[in-house]
Amino acid sequence: MGKKKNLLFFIVLLVLTNAITFGLTNVLTLQFDNKVIIPKGEYEQLYTTYQNYSKVSYVENIVRENYLRDVEDSTLLDGQLKGLVQSLNDPYSQYLTAEEYKSLAEQTSGTYGGIGVIVSPGDDNYITVVSPIEDTPGERAGLKTGDKILSVDGVDFTAENMDAAVKVMKGEPNTSVTITIMRRDKDGNNETLDIEITREIIRLVTVKSSILDDTLGYIKITSFDEITYEDFKADLNELESRGVEGLIIDLRNNPGGLLNITADIADEFLGEGDIVYTETKDGQREYLRSDKSMTELPLVVLINGGSASASEILAGAIRDHNRGELIGTTTFGKGVVQRIRPFEDGSGIKLTISEYFTPNGINIHGVGIEPDMIIELPDDVEVIGVENIDGDIQLQKAMEVLNSKIK
Repeated sequence: MGKKKNLLFFIVLLVLTNAITFGLTNVLTLQFDNKVIIPKGEYEQLYTTYQNYSKVSYVENIVRENYLRDVEDSTLLDGQLKGLVQSLNDPYSQYLTAEEYKSLAEQTSGTYGGIGVIVSPGDDNYITVVSPIEDTPGERAGLKTGDKILSVDGVDFTAENMDAAVKVMKGEPNTSVTITIMRRDKDGNNETLDIEITREIIRLVTVKSSILDDTLGYIKITSFDEITYEDFKADLNELESRGVEGLIIDLRNNPGGLLNITADIADEFLGEGDIVYTETKDGQREYLRSDKSMTELPLVVLINGGSASASEILAGAIRDHNRGELIGTTTFGKGVVQRIRPFEDGSGIKLTISEYFTPNGINIHGVGIEPDMIIELPDDVEVIGVENIDGDIQLQKAMEVLNSKIK
C-alpha cells in the first residue's frame, strides 16, 4: 500500500474510532477510495444486523451438521420465514408457502376438496371452529361454532400449526378424515368427541334467498367471496321484482371474506356516507364509502358468534347508519385487516396492516357487535334458517320486527 493510501486509511480509522468512542452523532459520510465514514447510529445498526445474520447462519449450520436427518434448503428457509412472522404473536399474520398460498386462493375462489369448515387460531392456542359452511360434510357431521380442534387423524395440532391441520383436513373427495374436538356440554364441562367426516368437493354457494310470509325477502350470505356480490345483487333484484316489502339479511355463522365485496353489498343498503375506514399504525386512514343509490326496503340483520370480520363490517355499517335492526347474539369480534402479498416463487405473506372502524369510529376487535335485540337460540336447535323456521326463534323475531315496520 502506498503512502497516500496508508495516510487515508489512518484518517478513516482515526475518525471512525473517535465517532464511536466520543459518541459523535453527526459525522458526515466521507469516502476515501473504497473506505467510508458513517454516523455512529448507522454503524451500530449495520453491526447489529450483521450479528443477527451471523447468529441465524450459525444455528443453520448447527442444524445441517448435527440434525439426525437430512433437511432441504427450502424447508429451512420456509421455517425461518414462518418463525419471523409467528414472532409477531398475531394469529392472523402468517408466511404462506407456495402450497399454502394456492390453498388460500382456492378458498377465495370458492372451490376445493375438503370438509367445509372455517377455522381460526384462538387466543387459547386451540384451532377454533368459526363456523361450518352450510350444506357441507362438516356441518352435516355436527361441527359447531366454538368447537376446539385437538387433532386430525390422530395427529395433535395447535393454533401455531393450524395451516398443517387444514392441509390434512383437505383432500380427495370420498376419502374420510377423523377430527377430534373439544366442546362444552350443557353443564359447562369440556367433552372430547371423535367425528369422522367424508370429504367432498366444496363448491361454495355463498348467497341463498327466499320469500317468507309472501311479503318478506330473506337473503342468507355465508361468506364474502369473489362472486358473492354478483349473486347477491341478482337475488336482491329478483326479490324486489316480486314485490317484497322488507328484507332479512342473515349473517349468522358468516366468517367474513373480501372487504371490497362487503363494501359493494353495504352500498346497496346505505345512502351516501362511510361504510368503514381502516387505520394503520402510522395513523393513515382509508375510507370505503357508499353513494346515494340504495334500496329503500326496511331491513333486519341476523348475527351471532359465528359472524366475523367482513360480516361485522356490514352489520356495523347498518347499525351506525340506523338503517336496520340487529337481532341475535354478539358477533365474533375480529376488527383487524390483513393484506396478502404474493412472491415470485408462488409463496406469499398475509400480514395484519390495519384495524377497521365502523362509521361511528368504533373498533370491535375482541369485543364484537352487540345486537339491538338479544335472542339466544335453545341448545337443541341445530338447524337455523328457512329450513327450520319453527325452531329458529331468532328468525321468527326478525320476521315479527320486520312485519311491524311494514305495517
